[in-house]
Amino acid sequence: MNSPDQIKHEVRNHYTKVVNTSSSCCGSACGCGTDVTFADPYAGHEGYVAEADLGLGCGIPTDVADIRPGDTVVDLGSGAGNDCFVARHLVGEKGRVIGVDFTPAMIRKAQEHATKRGFANVEFVRGEIEQMPLEHGVADVVVSNCVLNLVPDKVKAFAEMYRIIKPGGHFAVSDTVIRGTLTPDVKEAAVLYAGCVSGAIDRDEYVRLLTEAGFQEVSIRKERAYDLTDEFLAETLSAGQIGAFRASGAAVLSITVTGRKPA
Repeated sequence: MNSPDQIKHEVRNHYTKVVNTSSSCCGSACGCGTDVTFADPYAGHEGYVAEADLGLGCGIPTDVADIRPGDTVVDLGSGAGNDCFVARHLVGEKGRVIGVDFTPAMIRKAQEHATKRGFANVEFVRGEIEQMPLEHGVADVVVSNCVLNLVPDKVKAFAEMYRIIKPGGHFAVSDTVIRGTLTPDVKEAAVLYAGCVSGAIDRDEYVRLLTEAGFQEVSIRKERAYDLTDEFLAETLSAGQIGAFRASGAAVLSITVTGRKPA
């Protein structure tokens, strides 16, 4: 098993490659085995900047984030700025959006998009989610899209999320999780299909960790299973292994979850 530092190094290298090639896949330390993307379509959303959409998400957290004019929004793992620019439209000219990412190439690309469009109230900060260079209680709302599953220490990440949210503020996060138990062979196949599975944890544990971080009203607002087809699984698994996986009810899921910091 790779160490946290090795995972971060591989994730950073992977996302540098993604932004430099503009490829679209759900990234991870292991990379992507297919051209499949699990991102929801943003076209039609106000504030959407197509150039900033690298297809790396697994939901649209801003849809359920209850972002209001004048809010300060922090996007964890902001990439090329996709969710930040949608959030910017929602906060208006009097609001503020801060994107946090630890990949320098992503920060540069996001800032290029913002500068090109004259977005003065959007900024991008380089930093790790487990130790963000942001002051306490800066955010009315935190959003994140298919990123926290890649963070090695989710307890620290959720604690930092809690720290930077104002009392009474809230979060909306889309992420990849697992339901039930994936055997090592099925998990390996799933990673080949969608690399972002590699750091995913159990759905119920994910909710529990958010609650233990101090958040209230933690609720899964949207859930869907990744379609691991028999045809794909047959490339690496036997018919018996596929049958056992189907019978187990286990699955790789995309969820969008919300919660609130007590006032």
